[in-house]
Amino acid sequence: MVVSLYELAGSTVLVTGAAGLIGSRITAQLRQLGARTVSVCKMDAYPESTYRDYFGIRSDDPDFIVGDIAEPRLIKRLIPGCDYVIHAAALADVAACTRQPLEAIDSNVVGTQRVLDAVAASRTVRRMVFVSSASVYGNGEQGQPGAQFREDAPVRPVSVYGASKVWGEHETAAVLGAAGISYAIVRYFSVYGEPQVIKEHSHSWVIAWFAMRASLGLPLHLNGGGHQVRDFVHVDDIATGTLHALTAERAHQATVNIGTGTGTSIRRLADLVCSHYPGVPLRETAMPPGDPEGGYACTRRMEDLLGWRPGISMEDGVARYAAWLRERPDVIPQWLREDAAA
Repeated sequence: MVVSLYELAGSTVLVTGAAGLIGSRITAQLRQLGARTVSVCKMDAYPESTYRDYFGIRSDDPDFIVGDIAEPRLIKRLIPGCDYVIHAAALADVAACTRQPLEAIDSNVVGTQRVLDAVAASRTVRRMVFVSSASVYGNGEQGQPGAQFREDAPVRPVSVYGASKVWGEHETAAVLGAAGISYAIVRYFSVYGEPQVIKEHSHSWVIAWFAMRASLGLPLHLNGGGHQVRDFVHVDDIATGTLHALTAERAHQATVNIGTGTGTSIRRLADLVCSHYPGVPLRETAMPPGDPEGGYACTRRMEDLLGWRPGISMEDGVARYAAWLRERPDVIPQWLREDAAA
């Protein structure tokens, strides 16, 4: 970490969505820097044991609040005294947003508005980071896999999730810009890394999906033939990049990609995962609704404004996940084990 992050020591940072993979990593890094974190999350995506054993969430932590940011009074109660806000809470599963658009609106639109209203009324918040997604780009300007996505390109989401993030970006600029409060918007590319745990009926978190299926000898599903391109970013780098956006002076009112700048096809990823699990078959399957062809991040603005770039290669990150999975085979859900047994 560079010196600029150490200005967070002694500050109080509100993190929404703090119990998830990304939020828990952000919170851990903030505490290492000497910041106090006020954490809020619904904790309804996984069993309680997953949060406790894998994400390190302690239910007896007085600074951890189990709650819904869409509840009108919650964020208003937590904001006073906070120096910074990282708004990462969302229904972030593309498939779940497609199946349940009203839930996506409640979490990603109503919840975001509650946070923005509370921050705008605050007298202490120095900056808020709104967590967005590369899904806002959809299939890009050319509509072909493998495009480079620049922050100044038109946004063309192809999913409910992506559309909700476009709204959040525009509303963040409108509300906090009018209130005179500094903000930054970060667009995450494909986040992965231990201890990521898959969800049933989801097609997100493909590295975790592939590794868990491969460990059981199940075929890896190449949706649409596996030609989609993703820019895979390890969760440790995602968390660090977010903190740089929170503190970098030049990130004021900026929208910044957080990616590696390298595109990888899903088929190439499957081959890489199979190198850790030889003999696992590949199977072509239909493309799910809302799954973009994808592309990779243009990282020039990130490197220029944040003075930082990710440090974990995809090869190293996949190897880390496979090693973690070998040490913790109990993380594989029972429903997936039953599929393998059948």
